[in-house]
This record gives sequence, structure tokens and C-alpha cells, in this order.
Amino acid sequence: EIFICQSSPKHRCHTHYPSWDYKGQKLAEQIFQGIILVSAVIGFIYGYITEQFGWTVYIVMAGFALSCLLTLPPWPMYRRNPLKWLPVQESGTEEKKAADRKPKRHSKS
Repeated sequence: EIFICQSSPKHRCHTHYPSWDYKGQKLAEQIFQGIILVSAVIGFIYGYITEQFGWTVYIVMAGFALSCLLTLPPWPMYRRNPLKWLPVQESGTEEKKAADRKPKRHSKS
């Protein structure tokens, strides 16, 4: 749930419920892991060839930053399959009137 306020003369505020998309979450996770894996392999190979461990760390950090940029924002490609929620139904168990309630009996011990 995200609470959004717009700066306008009326100062309207409303609640925005982001759509849930499990297929999009799976895609984001696969992209994230793939980029991390590829950058780790490239970083290891480059660091091994140059004999500089620092380059390995830099390449893995760049892969991490790229994967965060591609997977953390709610891009439209991750929101293609939103869940279909059931419609809101009126509850039949609304508060009973005080006259309709039966008094509770407590047993004497």
C-alpha cells in the first residue's frame, strides 16, 4: 500500500495499491541472478588475467548496480500479468444491534 499526496489547492491524498504479478517477480529474479552470475564470471576471468582482484570486485559491483537498475523499479515489463482479485463483498456478519444480542451468562464458582 502506497499513500500518495498531490500538491494541489485541494491537497488530495489517496491510497494506491500496486498490482501483484508473480510472473513479473520471477522474471525480475531471473534477470537479477543472471546479471550477477555473468558479471561474477567476467570479473573473475578479467581479474585472473590481469592479476588484479580489485577489477573482479569492480566488475561484480557494476553488475550489481546494473541488475538493481533493471529489476528494482516497477517497470511495465514486470507488471504484465496482474492478479485478478475477487470483488468486494458485503459481510453478512455486521455488528448486531444491542437489542438482538443475548446477554452472556457467567457461571458462579
